[in-house]
Amino acid sequence: MINDQYVWLIWASAFLLPWAVLWFAFPAHRRAMFWASIFTTPLGLTEPLFVPEYWTPPSLFDLAERTGFDIESLIFCFGIGGVGAVIYNVLTGASLQEMPEDERRTPLHRHHYKALAAPFAVFPVLYFLPVNPIYPGIVAMIVGSITTVLCRPDLKSKTWVGGVVFTLYYAVFVLGLEWLSPGYVDRVWNLDALSGVLVGPIPLEELAFALAFGMYWSGVYDHFTWRRPVS
Repeated sequence: MINDQYVWLIWASAFLLPWAVLWFAFPAHRRAMFWASIFTTPLGLTEPLFVPEYWTPPSLFDLAERTGFDIESLIFCFGIGGVGAVIYNVLTGASLQEMPEDERRTPLHRHHYKALAAPFAVFPVLYFLPVNPIYPGIVAMIVGSITTVLCRPDLKSKTWVGGVVFTLYYAVFVLGLEWLSPGYVDRVWNLDALSGVLVGPIPLEELAFALAFGMYWSGVYDHFTWRRPVS
């Protein structure tokens, strides 16, 4: 069994492997992957909001336990961001096409940037509710997904399919985590503060997070750059 001190680092770094495969195998998606990962990486700095309420992963230099911050979270967020943004395009063979200027000016797109910012506006409000912080995070991303679809109906399929596919992708990694270090979820996640529902060894909240993240992040690059997937 691997020392728990290094499991989080190994697991977070494992997300870089499919990222690298996609980067080299699909050059057309590199721009989307790069910018998506750049923008998700800072989300790793929110780790103190979840430690120890949601989990307490042993980390390099004991940073998570001592400060709430850790290096692994930045690696993790970088890895899931790039893959989450392009996984739908890779599976469907879709390419991104720029939207015509006249379409951008339609009334439907008046609230373009509000829709993109919705999760970041909703989370701080919900965070102060007496619930585990993972739930406001999940709800905030779901709100972001809904506002994205309302503003960009052409991203509806990509939002739902991207969410489901990313959930399955993420579940494989959590199963791999338990294989790498049996009982790690029980030792690290604060299961007593969660629903207590497990899908195999996976906390329901992890799957809900993956679904919400995949739904919102699958279309965020398209939304931000005024592009749409075309098969």
